[in-house]
Amino acid sequence: MSEILLIASDHAGYELKQSLINLMGKNFFKDLGTNSENNVDYPDYSIKVVDEILNNPKKKGILICGSGIGMSISANRYKGIRASLCHTPEMTKLSREHNDANILVLPGRFIDVKVAKLCIDSFLNTKFSGERHKRRIEKIDK
Repeated sequence: MSEILLIASDHAGYELKQSLINLMGKNFFKDLGTNSENNVDYPDYSIKVVDEILNNPKKKGILICGSGIGMSISANRYKGIRASLCHTPEMTKLSREHNDANILVLPGRFIDVKVAKLCIDSFLNTKFSGERHKRRIEKIDK
């Protein structure tokens, strides 16, 4: 992979984030926090990934919180961001093919590191299919 994947979590996603970094390698990710299981507010970490992607739309990111819902809601407030909460590699593939997701959101309390890695692999190896889906994405970004 030529570009580093952005990654951030809140306290509930910290364990999965660290497990992914340990499994896939520190050079694979740019870790934007949090750096412990101490209680933090997820929007403070979702915005770090969002800001980097808005400044460089070719970047992609991973967000992790307990359910994945808070990070999804927080990230999707911004035009140009398409954060998809996924529990399986198949969901992840569709999020890239149909929705051109640029952020993969993982539910730290509901997914193990092996499935999370498969989701990341799917996220990175699936291209947006364009065609009829492009007009739908354009409607979202108005």
